[in-house]
Amino acid sequence: MELLSSWCYNGSLPESYVMPPESRPGDLIVPLGKSIPVIDLQCHDQIETVRQILKAGEEYGFFQVINHGVLEDLMDETMDVAEEFHAMSGWDKEKECAKDPKGSCKLYTSSFAYPREEFHLWRDAVTHPCRPLDEHIQFWPEKPSRYRKVVGAYSVELWKLSCRILEFICQGLGLSSDYLSNELSQDPKIMINHYPPCPEPSLTLGLSKHRDPTIITILLQGQVHGLQVFKDGRWICVEPIPHAFVVNIGYLLQIISNGKLKGAEHRVVTNSRDPRTTISFFVYPCDESLIGPAKGLVDARNPAIYKAFKFTDFVAAFILKPDKEALKELISAPRILD
Repeated sequence: MELLSSWCYNGSLPESYVMPPESRPGDLIVPLGKSIPVIDLQCHDQIETVRQILKAGEEYGFFQVINHGVLEDLMDETMDVAEEFHAMSGWDKEKECAKDPKGSCKLYTSSFAYPREEFHLWRDAVTHPCRPLDEHIQFWPEKPSRYRKVVGAYSVELWKLSCRILEFICQGLGLSSDYLSNELSQDPKIMINHYPPCPEPSLTLGLSKHRDPTIITILLQGQVHGLQVFKDGRWICVEPIPHAFVVNIGYLLQIISNGKLKGAEHRVVTNSRDPRTTISFFVYPCDESLIGPAKGLVDARNPAIYKAFKFTDFVAAFILKPDKEALKELISAPRILD
């Protein structure tokens, strides 16, 4: 496996990156329309904030937050460090991500399943756990020299923000405000994706259509377009807003909410001009966590539409060996909700 950024500037798109016609983005100009909601977290009416978040989670599965409390300078510096990391040589990046013999810091191209893929994705990625910070930071990259300091500070602030958003979601669902503050959200990870300029962006994708296998995801996407959300049979561009975060409902939270919230499908398109780097904060459960509809959301009038399952089993079906039929069998009861 050779990182995409090590060879991608030769002006041609290898056949292995050409998606089948039905999966190609085609015309990258998405018609202008209603974008995902933008929510001000400094609104003094908390009831209204909760209402807006829940409405966005039900209708779109996505929203952006502004006035969220994370310092703009820290956001800018973290993005700078992320871009510096992906600008290093492939050898340096591999060396910096090989410090943990257990492989907790992972560097790869396309996806974890690269050797088995029929078609490759136009991206490189690095991901690592970030909580508890003192247990994991020793295995993070030491280059760029400020990586650990800056990304460490960023991960602490994103953890605080994620807890705040999850409290709002719990309140909106009618659950106790700390319902998601236990093992359901204690294993967050950071992923830094890099999408180099692509010679034929209409033929390939940075990320194909998917739902995140998380509770929630908080994304710093920078100022280059690329993220699109699928709603009502069409793609909606997620417009970059300076110093905003994009929040999306994960598939696991869709299940916990018994389908009330939407783990929206989304994708990433490429472009031929500008490199794009993004930083995702994935809120995951602990491995042995039991995932299922919250009991407070299930009754005779609202029966459970999902079974309870272990997160490790979900990972096996969804991430390690993607198998739609196995996933449906694992989570769906008594009927399949796609």
